[in-house]
Amino acid sequence: MHPPPPAADVAMDFGQNSLFGYMEDLQELTIIERPVRRSLKTPEEIERLTVDEDLSDIDRAVFLLSAGQDIQGTSVIANLPILMRQNPTETLRRVLPKVREVLHVASVEMQLTAAVSFLTILQEESMSVHTYAHSFLQIILLNLEHRDTGVSNAWLETLLSAIELLPKETLRHEILNPLVSKAQLSQTVQSRLVSCKILGKLTNKFDAHSIKREILPLVKSLCQDVEYEVRSCMCRQLENIAQGIGTELTKSVVLPELIELSRDESGSVRLAAFETLVNMLDMFDTDDRSQTILPLVKSFCEKSFKADESILISLSFHLGKLCHGLYGIFTPDQHLRFLEFYKKLCTLGLQQENGHSENQIPSQIIEQEKKYTSVRKNCAYNFPAMIVFVDPKNFHMELYSTFFCLCHDPEVPVRYTIAICFYEVSKLLNSGVYLIHKELITLLQDESLEVLDALINHLPEILELMSIGGESSIQENKLSSLPDLIPALTAAEQRAASSLKWRTHEKLLQKYACLPHIISSDQIYYRFLQRMFTIMMTNNVLPVQRAAARTLCVFLRYNRKQEQRHEVIQKLIEQLGQGKSYWNRLRFLDTCEFIIEIFSKSFFCKYFFLPVIELTHDPVANVRMKLCYMLPKVKSALKIPADMHLLQQLEMCVRKLLCQEKDKDVLAIVKKTVLELDRMEMSMDMFQKKNYEKDLLDQEKEREELLFLEMEQLEKEKHQNEGRSSSEKSFEKKRRDPRTPTQSLPKNIPVSVPGPSSTPSTSKEIKKSKLIRSQSFNNQAFHAKYGNLDKCASKSSTLAHTPSVSGLVRTAMLSLTDDSFRTRNTSSVPASFSPSPVLPSTSRGTGNTADPKSSGSKDAQPRKATLKSRKSNP
Repeated sequence: MHPPPPAADVAMDFGQNSLFGYMEDLQELTIIERPVRRSLKTPEEIERLTVDEDLSDIDRAVFLLSAGQDIQGTSVIANLPILMRQNPTETLRRVLPKVREVLHVASVEMQLTAAVSFLTILQEESMSVHTYAHSFLQIILLNLEHRDTGVSNAWLETLLSAIELLPKETLRHEILNPLVSKAQLSQTVQSRLVSCKILGKLTNKFDAHSIKREILPLVKSLCQDVEYEVRSCMCRQLENIAQGIGTELTKSVVLPELIELSRDESGSVRLAAFETLVNMLDMFDTDDRSQTILPLVKSFCEKSFKADESILISLSFHLGKLCHGLYGIFTPDQHLRFLEFYKKLCTLGLQQENGHSENQIPSQIIEQEKKYTSVRKNCAYNFPAMIVFVDPKNFHMELYSTFFCLCHDPEVPVRYTIAICFYEVSKLLNSGVYLIHKELITLLQDESLEVLDALINHLPEILELMSIGGESSIQENKLSSLPDLIPALTAAEQRAASSLKWRTHEKLLQKYACLPHIISSDQIYYRFLQRMFTIMMTNNVLPVQRAAARTLCVFLRYNRKQEQRHEVIQKLIEQLGQGKSYWNRLRFLDTCEFIIEIFSKSFFCKYFFLPVIELTHDPVANVRMKLCYMLPKVKSALKIPADMHLLQQLEMCVRKLLCQEKDKDVLAIVKKTVLELDRMEMSMDMFQKKNYEKDLLDQEKEREELLFLEMEQLEKEKHQNEGRSSSEKSFEKKRRDPRTPTQSLPKNIPVSVPGPSSTPSTSKEIKKSKLIRSQSFNNQAFHAKYGNLDKCASKSSTLAHTPSVSGLVRTAMLSLTDDSFRTRNTSSVPASFSPSPVLPSTSRGTGNTADPKSSGSKDAQPRKATLKSRKSNP
């Protein structure tokens, strides 16, 4: 950057060289403003647009419809539902006749607005159906044949919605009888198209006899219309008509028409007949399917490659439903032909090679490639149905190569669709899910974030199926057969983090909460946990930070090593709770809210209660404000009388806030919080009827946390015993070796002497049984849905979740004494929460408050920053 010029030079430049430049800029602004001045209303126009303020709503509406401009009339018609709610009688008597007059010469915008308003009035039921039919139905029917197609379709939608509510006699006299003349060949094509759609809707309102006598003759006539648009439109309504007349009439009347239409000279008519046949498969018996429909479908598929690509798009979309509907009547040869036809569609357009760039390819070829992509996308959509068609047992032989091609398709929409279907495919394969391990890794590593976003919607369920399925049912290895999973997951997260799509990143972090049920605790600790810390400390998107905080709490919840747990807790307190940036301290409070939700009350009180309430002395008002909002949750984690000393400290901090707080916003929140705290009922050590379910859930959490500690202790003892037994075997081998002198044996090696006492053996068996039960808990409890943590706060999920957890805990904790299940008191806490010497002090030093500028900065932010969440990238 160049240094700024001296002030004198600037003044001289302004006076001599830049004056004419500024004048030119002013002239340009004048030119820009001229059209604006010309567009202003003249006094006469303003006078004509002015309305007397003393007029009532009805009088104003009548005046604007009579003498106002189009935009004013459109506004009145848009507010017609409001007028009907306020004064229906006057609106029908005075406003609606004016609306009828205006619509004869109204613009397209006013016509569309009127159609929407009429439909809204019908849906709001602000009047009886008979009144609506008498007042509005004729206006709707008069505008059905508007010359503008969009207007006509809007009025048709309003009429079709009205048909569902109007009485049968009104429909017969006002709609069906005039329809006989509207469906004649002498009428316009638009009139006959409207008649087709109305006939399809009317069949649901009349009995089969009336339909046969009054409607079916019109249907046959329209199916044989000279215009292919009319034949195609009527063909698509045959499904509704078949549902109204029943199976017998469908076979005798509708099916022959469909067969004739399927042989029509127009491709769009044949396509409509094919789609209607597929949708009506359930209405035909086995004989009709095998003798009539199957030959038609077979002929249609054979001719499809010679026809337009749009037919292939429709065929590929309905192929799964077609194979499902005809399943059981295929011969082995026909089954194989349909399967090969599907495989051919899955690779349509991929075999053609050309060396032209996209700019050099003609537009027709580009359009053709787009259609081929749509065909392959539809094939991916139907892939789960085709697995059922071939039987999951034959997947590897029949469909794996096709699945591989779809997962590696060069077009993103195809891979996106197969990623959406991946969970359904995994469920269908069941024990054979190990066959698609590599494709899971491929989609996780896909360069398109859209594909990743589609895959992670069901990522926890997919990984769970992967962990319990496959050739080996041993769950201790936890996806040991898929070594590339962890690198793929970490790479996916980094790719999402480096993009601007923060919602995908947030969703991915939320889904990572399932990992404790999938991979080992050490793998999570070394590969994922530190990454969660980094995101919390450095990411600029608040929802992403909160998602990382919650996932980190889940990782901490299921961590198996006390030393690692203490290290994580220490980092949370030192780097977040006592961090220099106020933003980190806010995230610490967010994390503590998740800890209260996920962990037991005793865990929070042991490690996080004091660091939280010490933030009442924080130099930044926003931190104190957020803490005040959190205080009721903090108080709910206390139990009386065991936590009476913590309650006293909490009350002391609140008193200090009331007395010493200088920020008026924080003080107002403190006063509200104090009232809420006074109304709260404290939890007791003994269960209460009012909070029984919450207390029971908290006890289950505490039992699990105790169990994790015992499991760790038992595993340590197991490793020590294994090491001791190996040394004893080595000693015994040396003792029996004749070449080893006896005097070289160490004297301090214990030698087991057989005797009458069996206490050591019994103790060893007890520890072994404990370890087996602990491992059993590890295999069962970790495969519960991670989503149960999200439901801990709700009553219903508490009832649903408690029995399964308690059953597992009781099975695994038979060896624990009753004392280990008792609620904690002031002198004893759960062993899993014993303080570690590496944990930092829970009291904040005065050094943090001495420098309010450094403590209150998220890079030199003002002391009283806004509490609202930072804006995220859309």
